[in-house]
Amino acid sequence: MGLATVGGRERRYLFLAGDRDGFSLNGNPLGLCFNELPHQQPFASQRPTSLPISLLLSICLIYVQRKCNLNIRRSITENIARKVSCSLLKVEDGIDDEACELVNGIELSIGEGADSIDAYLFKAVKNNNGTGILLLSDVFGFEDSSTREFAYRVACNGYNVLVPDLFRGDPWAKDRPKTMFEQWIARQDTQRVAKDIAASTKWMVDEFVAAGISKKLGIIGFCFGGGRVIEVLAQDQGASFGIGASFYGTRMDPSIASKINVPVLFISGDNDPLCPVSVIKDVEKRIGKGARVVLFRERGHGFAHRPQSPEEDGDAEQAFMILRNFLHDGLVVSN
Repeated sequence: MGLATVGGRERRYLFLAGDRDGFSLNGNPLGLCFNELPHQQPFASQRPTSLPISLLLSICLIYVQRKCNLNIRRSITENIARKVSCSLLKVEDGIDDEACELVNGIELSIGEGADSIDAYLFKAVKNNNGTGILLLSDVFGFEDSSTREFAYRVACNGYNVLVPDLFRGDPWAKDRPKTMFEQWIARQDTQRVAKDIAASTKWMVDEFVAAGISKKLGIIGFCFGGGRVIEVLAQDQGASFGIGASFYGTRMDPSIASKINVPVLFISGDNDPLCPVSVIKDVEKRIGKGARVVLFRERGHGFAHRPQSPEEDGDAEQAFMILRNFLHDGLVVSN
């Protein structure tokens, strides 16, 4: 047992080594096999023989959180206690203190050889609703603490959230000169990224099918990933994904938006030069029925998953609640 700081808060954690026979801590077997995990979980717990080789010796990081206090940051000066219910059984009111006690995370590899993709899977344990969500990161990659914190919060609401490495180990670093950004982004081949997203989607679909679940997936993206959400949904045509959410998506192509035939939620600030309101409105108009745009006044880029002030904290919480209800209505109720 130890402490780790994730998203600005300390969490207790256990590091467990996992294989086909179960988990061990410091070499001592814990007697918990994949087959003994809660039956409703659709992933490896029900199909241990099909696990990728890289997962046999994976490290399973289990977050333990006593209460469902999901603030990204608490304002000391305002001392506002904003709690978010982690149980989708009661979306509007109430807090289930135990629903989010355990969300486990598994590092895994999708595919083989040079085409393999690193990814991280967050799984709700106590309140798993059997629904999968693909989360596409911003330019800082799948290991970024803000991205993983958000994925954790989504999983806490009962979902299985897969976060793939879209940049093959080469995310943008905050300490790099901004003048090098275009050179870096040019190295991220669009066809390769699309292929990796497709492989990640197939992996999730196959895992659900193996578990006897035919629910549609959801897809969420921030910044770079938010722009890719539009491309994925336009290409998918409702085959795998039943809903999408794009947070301040960049490099979006409005010309393909008319091909999207599932509900899409757009969340952005009205002061974001990287995601102009005019572009979002154009995309919304081309999608037509099912598209919803939520704009936050005086907010710039990244406020929903990287709030930088108490004021942005409040808007981030509101944005998350909007997303949470959107996912619940589109994936849990209608699936």
